Amino acid sequence: MTDTTQTQPTPPEGADETFSAIKPRSPEFRLAADAVRGMRQDLFHDAFAYRSLPRLGTDRKLIRRLSGRAREYAAWAPHATVALGGLLAMTAATASFGGSTVTGLLCGLLAVAPVALTLVRPVGAFWLSLASTLVVSVLSWPWGDRPWAQCSVISHLVVLTVVAVRTRPRTAAWMWLFTAGYGAFAEALFGVGPFGSSDTAPMLVLSALILLVVTVWHIRRDAEEVVSAQQTVTAHERSRRTLLEERTTIARELHDVVAHHMSVVAIQAEAAPYRVENPPPELERAFAVIRENAVAALTELRRVLGVVRAEDYEAPEAPQPTLADLDTLLANVREAGPDVTKVVTGAVRELPQGVELSAYRIVQEALSNALRHAPGADARVEIGYVLGGLGLRIVNGPVPDPSSVKPSPGAGHGVTGMRERVAMLNGEMTAGPTDGGGYEVTVFLPVPAADAGIESDS
Repeated sequence: MTDTTQTQPTPPEGADETFSAIKPRSPEFRLAADAVRGMRQDLFHDAFAYRSLPRLGTDRKLIRRLSGRAREYAAWAPHATVALGGLLAMTAATASFGGSTVTGLLCGLLAVAPVALTLVRPVGAFWLSLASTLVVSVLSWPWGDRPWAQCSVISHLVVLTVVAVRTRPRTAAWMWLFTAGYGAFAEALFGVGPFGSSDTAPMLVLSALILLVVTVWHIRRDAEEVVSAQQTVTAHERSRRTLLEERTTIARELHDVVAHHMSVVAIQAEAAPYRVENPPPELERAFAVIRENAVAALTELRRVLGVVRAEDYEAPEAPQPTLADLDTLLANVREAGPDVTKVVTGAVRELPQGVELSAYRIVQEALSNALRHAPGADARVEIGYVLGGLGLRIVNGPVPDPSSVKPSPGAGHGVTGMRERVAMLNGEMTAGPTDGGGYEVTVFLPVPAADAGIESDS
């Protein structure tokens, strides 16, 4: 009879330790392990690392109101506060033990040393504060307060506050627990004070209130930083989206201009061979190639513009506006209240349609900004036809009666749109307030003479 019993393999030596190491831990164990790991990181890892207390920034609201030397001195306010706390602890030590005795002087130094150390090594100052408190209790035994001398209370509270401000709320919680542990240990070692009362409980309550206030301050500051960062990101994204929308709008408007010219090129290239009697085959092929390239470019232009069009966008049936339509625009602006004058200098000539359209939109946006930000203010539009380009200057005066009319804030992207149009044509633009309280926009759009001549001929 065959024995079918299978022998279980013997685990190798040390396998139990390996299996127990990879065995899933309970949530409670992981929580305790994370807490111990955080305690080591906060209070033991590089506890005496050098971290100098920085000065206050001069951009703070209260410091900005100061001037000269006062602003420089105000930046050292945290250091002065810490020094004041150390001086108070030292004064309490000398008053309790007598300033002329060696014990009083030594206790004063032990009280002020941890406070001074918070300026450069905050976590190390906490450990030094516990150690100095223990030494002061030994020096004051058996007649002094136990386990917290008056100078030790002041010194330790100052140290807890400064370290909590300079670290994180979790560190403050660990410091409070170690303070409670020291109080229990010191009471078991020295007993209570001469009057039979313990100072540990009041010390823990007072320190808990201080650390709670600091923790709330930390949480509020972190929340403000998060909100500020989010607002910055949102403003950046909004500005970027507005810029892209403006570029899309410009592309839509220029589509009709470019499409018109390409259509003219294609039609003229197709009709040109019929205007010449017996044209050579090379000329016919050249015109055919020109027409094919114009039609291909027009098709590609329409395809690309179809991508950037919104689903609800409808192409305008009317032709795109030019500088010849400015009188209608100015009449509409005058109906809103302000007096708008137009001055034209130089020899008026027909410019490329892209330049005409951009110039019209720039004047339109500048006047819209004037209506929003300076309602009721008079405006002046200057158009200068100069050699090599077109100059524009739109300036408005201050609000006649600021108390009766409230300016509209607007979206704040009108100047961005104008700059995009100017940059597209390689022009120059300046915009800013005037000395009289108004606002001025100055633009130069270059137009090469060859382009102007071709435009006139077409």
